[in-house]
Amino acid sequence: MLTTTPILHVDMDAFYASVATRERPELADVPVIVGGGSRGVVLSANYLARAYGVRSALPMTRARRLCPSAVVIPPDFETFASVSASVLENFRRVTPLVEVVSLDEAFLDVRGSTRRLGSPVEIAEHLRAVVHDEQGITCSVGVAASVSVAKLASRRAKPDGVVVVPPSRVTAFLHPLDVGELWGVGEKTQAMLHRLGLMTIGDVANTPVRTLQRAVGHHLGAQLHELAWGTDRRAITPKAGPLEPERSMGADETFARDTDDREVIGRELLRLSHRVTGRMRTAGVAGRTVTIKIRFADFTTITRSRTLPEATDVTVEIHRTAIQLYDALGLQRARLRLVGVRVEGLVPRASVQRQLVLGEPEHGWAEADRAVDRAARRFGSAAVRPASLLRST
Repeated sequence: MLTTTPILHVDMDAFYASVATRERPELADVPVIVGGGSRGVVLSANYLARAYGVRSALPMTRARRLCPSAVVIPPDFETFASVSASVLENFRRVTPLVEVVSLDEAFLDVRGSTRRLGSPVEIAEHLRAVVHDEQGITCSVGVAASVSVAKLASRRAKPDGVVVVPPSRVTAFLHPLDVGELWGVGEKTQAMLHRLGLMTIGDVANTPVRTLQRAVGHHLGAQLHELAWGTDRRAITPKAGPLEPERSMGADETFARDTDDREVIGRELLRLSHRVTGRMRTAGVAGRTVTIKIRFADFTTITRSRTLPEATDVTVEIHRTAIQLYDALGLQRARLRLVGVRVEGLVPRASVQRQLVLGEPEHGWAEADRAVDRAARRFGSAAVRPASLLRST
């Protein structure tokens, strides 16, 4: 199964509601709705509210009638985007082949990661554990040989589970399902297929392609037949999320144990700065605004930012700014659960004209970073690293 089911579909469970309530334990056993005012719509609902029929996009007035006991929480999009970015960073540590569908779901192709991280199922379980530990929320994962089957598998895994569909089980898994489950089949197409007597995916699979094409059109008929047999060959296309344009790059790390040790925290900020600037140089971009994220032991999270005089991709400059931001907080003995570094306002590196400071050598940290990058490409990422990080390995 190492190579036969390389596609993962990871879907956060009731994402907006889970993020909105993770720091409010008193709401653990209460129906919760995330949405706007009385004239707005439901953005998300936890599973207790869903039991009353509350669904996303439902008008709030109807949602309140269905579940009058629900607690309604206004959306905090800044927090949602921050959590999503952290989750996606974990995905990209596993594989560069991450196709983001929305803030709360993505496809991963892990065939190049199995030698390092284990089977796709082991990778799925690892991701679930990391997301829960770092963000305090859960996710469900579908594991299959194709994109469409992986997405259907993740639905069956909800909440907080993993479902694997090996190639030998694809038809047994797909064919009993309603045709409305197929990728791209909306309410109108579902109703049309039902009128034709095609109630299940198996009915579609066993209908000749030409008959389907005469009924629903040439392109859709061929697509439905392919999906019904689980043989779609759509490849994962690495893509950023809707609120994650490549105008920023960042990385987070959760400590194995909460810590207040400045030396440990400083080393981690250096490690993250090294990781982020390496990605920036690979992408050929530089940025001006450095942001650090601090999460305390009680999950309280704060961010602090500073904008530099000019854009940079130099590790030592990003790290120096991150340390200054951390020290300015004056945390003393506050114990931290997680730290993060993000560089924003990215622009093409070629457009940055760096001005030398009087007395500054013509060749310095920027050239050293690029030498490290060349060594890493040839000998692996662990071949060269800042000396202070050697003590933490």
